[in-house]
Amino acid sequence: MKKEKQIMSAHMKKRAALRWVVDIIIVLLASAIYSLGVHCFISPNNIAPGGVTGVSIVLSTLTPVKVGTLIFAFNIPLMILGFIFLNKATMIKTVISVATITVLTDLFGELVPTYSAEGGNGIMAALFGGALMGIGLGLNYQREGTSGGTDIIIKMIQRRSPDLKIGVITAVLDIFVVGFGMLVYQDINVVLFAVVAIFVQSKFIDFLVYGTQESRFLMIFSEHSKEISQRLLEQHRGVTLFKAEGAYSGTERQVIATAVHRTAYSKVKRIVREVDPKAFVITTSAGEVLGEGFSQLT
Repeated sequence: MKKEKQIMSAHMKKRAALRWVVDIIIVLLASAIYSLGVHCFISPNNIAPGGVTGVSIVLSTLTPVKVGTLIFAFNIPLMILGFIFLNKATMIKTVISVATITVLTDLFGELVPTYSAEGGNGIMAALFGGALMGIGLGLNYQREGTSGGTDIIIKMIQRRSPDLKIGVITAVLDIFVVGFGMLVYQDINVVLFAVVAIFVQSKFIDFLVYGTQESRFLMIFSEHSKEISQRLLEQHRGVTLFKAEGAYSGTERQVIATAVHRTAYSKVKRIVREVDPKAFVITTSAGEVLGEGFSQLT
């Protein structure tokens, strides 16, 4: 039995190492896609789509400093705070993402042509730029990383006030950045295009990471239910165990039931996969979940 546990532990470590490599590759790809959106469509058309990227684009028109360099400079204090208050694995991926965005955004300036909206096609720049940025961010979030900037601020706010929705926090922060862009450019079209880019970006993030539902209900059937339950409890997830018996085998086992916000769904799946790749999981959409950790029961 002890030998079997050692073999299982070794296999789990190998799978974890492989997943880490895959995560880094996808984070690099996601950051490159994000940088393309910024360089090709957003920055050359003076669109400030919120966050650190938006502030950097506005300031790059007022200073000789490039957009990528400004993004990195603003992220330095935020990443320090992230390492203090947030998950270290997430922050390592964030550092890789920010470094990649910094280098590629400035490098693309010498290699990749940009799309000009001088003919009145600013809406196209906002649509395609927002889509590429959303794809980049969505892929990043899938691998439990971030692109730095306001993502770090949002995660810290949510840690202190978990009932606040991501959309509300993001909207408040973006309003300030878009307003700053309006003051500098003195052009209402810039504001309208920024709103379009933010909207498109959020939709792509939702599609890639969260799906269309607010919450998910999972029933997990596994021979390692205790280990999975413990990992979920460590993540402050509510877990209920049911005794069940296989109709064919007659084997008794425990079934895990849990409800999670859509933002935590990918992480729960990863935990189950790490502990027991052979687990049987049933996932259903939950239109509304009421109680502790979710909406208040009123």
